[in-house]
Amino acid sequence: MKTIMILGASILQLPAIEKALTMGLKVVVVDMNPNAVGMKLPRVISEVVSTIDIPAVVAVAIKHSIDGVMTLASDMPMRTVAAVAKELGLVGITDDTALKATNKAIMRQALKDAGVPVPMFFKVSSKDEYNAAVSNFAVPFIVKPADNSGSRGIFKIADLSVHKQIEEAYSYSKQYSRNGDVVVEEYMSGSEVSVETLTVDGECHVIQITDKITTGAPHFVEMGHTQPTRLPGNISTRIAEVAKAANKAIGITNGPSHTEIIVTSEGPKIVEIGARLGGDCITTHLVPLSTGVDMVESCIKIALGKEPDIEAKFCKGSAIRYFDQQAGIVEAINGIEKAKAINGIYQISIVHGVGETVTEIDSSTARMGFVIAQGNNAEEASDIAEEAKDSLNIVIGTK
Repeated sequence: MKTIMILGASILQLPAIEKALTMGLKVVVVDMNPNAVGMKLPRVISEVVSTIDIPAVVAVAIKHSIDGVMTLASDMPMRTVAAVAKELGLVGITDDTALKATNKAIMRQALKDAGVPVPMFFKVSSKDEYNAAVSNFAVPFIVKPADNSGSRGIFKIADLSVHKQIEEAYSYSKQYSRNGDVVVEEYMSGSEVSVETLTVDGECHVIQITDKITTGAPHFVEMGHTQPTRLPGNISTRIAEVAKAANKAIGITNGPSHTEIIVTSEGPKIVEIGARLGGDCITTHLVPLSTGVDMVESCIKIALGKEPDIEAKFCKGSAIRYFDQQAGIVEAINGIEKAKAINGIYQISIVHGVGETVTEIDSSTARMGFVIAQGNNAEEASDIAEEAKDSLNIVIGTK
């Protein structure tokens, strides 16, 4: 029996843990939280260790003589994945690729050096460097931490005359940066998409392109995704080309990637690329609903050195929409059964329920719930998801 080690046991990694179990694998799960949902599943071997404690995780991998290692939808453990793969001689990303995939400044430079289109950017490590970088921009521009994810720490500057906002943007982004570095970059305007890929033996395969909806400025939190993209064929072809070039530039030879792209007036440019499966139910739910491709199973097989099945089985539409909300205490969520009864609704999930305190949507973790739909095409799936979301009556009281 082969052994797979999965880093992380939260709701984000649960689909991979469950899939590995159904595949008849021995599953070792690592998480610092002993109460994480994935740690409590039957037959799971739980190890209470931080996923970013590289020496400790390597020791766990050796202890269990694992045959493969992976994570899902999280950037933080990527360097650990690389270290384990290197130590045990397993299929996976290298230390260099992990660094390029998790540090936005290093990522930007690697992409630029390879000729992959990116926005103008500056990495800054101090307030003086920040002020110097800002002087190179007209408005608007973006300030973001060099090494975080989930829309954390992102700030849009729209007016250079508002000096207080420029000061606040640096402090806000820096507090979310693990190494203290901040990236100041050109604001890109245009349609935003993500590209879900699987690379096998050096060949990058585009599995799906996803249209995105975000909150916009200042935090750009993702509020919806629809598959497949509704952009014209010539543009989607170019998007796929840019994503493949980005994968090559950071050195992914085996495994998944989730590449975020904005289609500017100058063409598609990279927002960022992660050497992992995409979150927000994109690869765990939307891709299977729109293509029939099981990306989670494919990633497990790649990690174990097996051949994945990446051929599309059909072409349908899928969509996810997150609930609208404001800060306060959730008093009621009405209409769930009505929404579930809508033809094409696949799932309705409540993340923060009645009695819980919620905030404005300033990061992906703040979102209180979502609906997922499948349709014959992207337009139909989008309409079904919107109808279900709109049929819910969410009552949020003030604190």
